[in-house]
This record gives sequence, structure tokens and C-alpha cells, in this order.
Amino acid sequence: MDKRLHDNMPIYMQIMNNVREAIASGELLPGMRVPSVRDLASEFEVNPNTMQRALNELEREGLLVSERTSGRFVTKNSSLISELKEKLAMEAADRFRKEMTVLGYNDNDIMDFFRKRCDTVLMEDSESERIG
Repeated sequence: MDKRLHDNMPIYMQIMNNVREAIASGELLPGMRVPSVRDLASEFEVNPNTMQRALNELEREGLLVSERTSGRFVTKNSSLISELKEKLAMEAADRFRKEMTVLGYNDNDIMDFFRKRCDTVLMEDSESERIG
């Protein structure tokens, strides 16, 4: 999980985004216990109240589930996690399209560029697997 925080948005929202990405990527698996507020606050170097706020909001979204005596856990709701993955992917695609448009690419150019880039990365990955 990325622990670097920036000044461009409230800290608790950045933490929420980091946890969302960790859930979507599988770094935090369904049913996995989440470290305590104090442990996470220490890792992120933030006030425990800030961490508590972020985790409470993630609970409200249903991504985290609290069990009274056991702590917090990542939801086991696979459809909610799938929706989260799709939402994050769409946001990334929208950012990519916007940035490419700023560079002067039209939609067809963007698609061509992306296909070529994917092909290049696949070839590079295959080559490194063959050598490694």
C-alpha cells in the first residue's frame, strides 16, 4: 500500500484511496484483517483520529467490516470489490484519455497508441521471461 501523502487533497481521503486501491489490486484480500488504527496511523505517519475517520468512511462504503472484538476486515462481498475495480479502472482510463487529448491525440490516435504500447509491453515481458 502506498504510504506517501500529498497536499492536493485531505489526508483521510488519500488514505481511503490507498486502501481502495489495495483492495481492488488484491493486496488486501477479502476477509483479511486490517491492521489497527494505531498501527496504520503509525505506518502512514498521521494522527490516529485521521486514520479512524478514513476507516469509518470505508466501513460506511461497505469495503471494510467491523467485528466487535476482532477488529476490521476487508469485505467478502465480491461484487462490491468488482464494482470498485471497474470504477478505479474507468477513472484511470478517463485520466489517460484526458492527458492524451491535452497532448493533441484524438480518440483513434489514443486507441492506436494504447494498442501499440500494450503490444510493446507484452513483447518486453515475453523477452524478459525468456531471458530470466
